[in-house]
Amino acid sequence: MSTFNFPKEDELLLEDVLTDIGNNSEIIVFNDDFNTFDWVIKSFVDVCKHKHTQAEQLSLLIHYKGKASVKTGPKETLKPIKDALVDRGLSAVIEEFA
Repeated sequence: MSTFNFPKEDELLLEDVLTDIGNNSEIIVFNDDFNTFDWVIKSFVDVCKHKHTQAEQLSLLIHYKGKASVKTGPKETLKPIKDALVDRGLSAVIEEFA
């Protein structure tokens, strides 16, 4: 049986997912008719510190589904990130989950 080596970028995304376990809040970003894909992607890279590929995927989810969770963590950690996204013109809120 052969082993599969994940590309480095995939390992980082998996690491992001694993570190989010146990957090109870998320930033939800909603679709709008004003911001371009490029601006939303740049905002996710600059503010949320996402990789470009992850930011692109999130922007497509938001476009086609109407909203997406872009970051999870403790509410107090997410508030300045959410505020920075709103300052850039994105429609974002923090929601808590069980």
